[in-house]
Amino acid sequence: MNRSGNRRWNRAPWTLALLTTVCAELTFTAVAVPFTWLLVPLLMVMYGAGVLVLREATVRAGGTWPSLVLLGVAYQVAEDGLGLQALTSPRMYGAADWGFRALGVNWTYWESQVGVHVVLSVLVPITLTDLLFPAQRDRPYLGNRGLAGAGSLAVLGVLGLRHLISATEDPGYRTPWGFTLLFLALIATLGVVALVVLPRRGVTARVRGARKTPHPTLVGVVSGYLTMAFLTTLLPLGLGPTMLLGDLMSPAQRLVVGLMTAGPFGWLLLRWQASPGWSDRHRIRLIGGILVSHTAFMMPASPTAALVGSVAIVTQVYLLARLAEHLRRRRAAAADPRDEHPLSRPE
Repeated sequence: MNRSGNRRWNRAPWTLALLTTVCAELTFTAVAVPFTWLLVPLLMVMYGAGVLVLREATVRAGGTWPSLVLLGVAYQVAEDGLGLQALTSPRMYGAADWGFRALGVNWTYWESQVGVHVVLSVLVPITLTDLLFPAQRDRPYLGNRGLAGAGSLAVLGVLGLRHLISATEDPGYRTPWGFTLLFLALIATLGVVALVVLPRRGVTARVRGARKTPHPTLVGVVSGYLTMAFLTTLLPLGLGPTMLLGDLMSPAQRLVVGLMTAGPFGWLLLRWQASPGWSDRHRIRLIGGILVSHTAFMMPASPTAALVGSVAIVTQVYLLARLAEHLRRRRAAAADPRDEHPLSRPE
């Protein structure tokens, strides 16, 4: 039930929970690792409830996209540091073979997953949900009890990762207590900055906009290219045994190149969004480029992955096209003078 007292079923939180799971895993890891589908209940609890809590906390605190980004980083530390324990494990997923490890942490794995989770687990699903339910864009979806329930499920999801996936992939490993305390402190610090400091100071993600709004197709192409560049720099293509371009870059160099890809991408996106003609059509092409590239990255894993990925990409493009058409019709209906109140029209 939403806070306004309306007892009708609110589809927005359920949509966000589903979209988060689909965008984060079912159109990515599940393409190359079919076993992922068996984990959908756990993923719905961990991803869906977790991101729903982040979104609710941000809205209630009066935060904007910078708050969501910081909470997305905290979310990733909770998942990969406390749940999967992959940030410190020397064996999980074989990440030590291609990642840059220092001070007991796999920094390449951390950077890659921050990018994936902040964008694919948090920003993309929330943006899609906002497009579908614009009237609730700046309103909480849940009451206090609903938020407490979602928070409890999110914690259970992290514990489930530790006792199901981590225990299977790296049996017997336990994150050192020092790192556990460090991760908890980092999560708490990011939460305070995101939900207290930034809203009080009115920090937004605005920069000087581009003078000319780019064509939506260009937005899709650029976002797709930069997404693929980021992923292939830090992760083995298709999560296979070798890195793209082999030994041309060391793990430390890949870490720097990944930052050099993500940083300008974020800056370019902020300039585009601040341009005068930026619209929902641009947002959909942006999301489409990211999602399609994100799925295509997994397709070289195997012939089955290529087939599943192709179907997933076609489905994504079709659904996003339907969404674009839905938004176009909604705008047209809102602009129709016949929808105005009779007293607002001149005789």
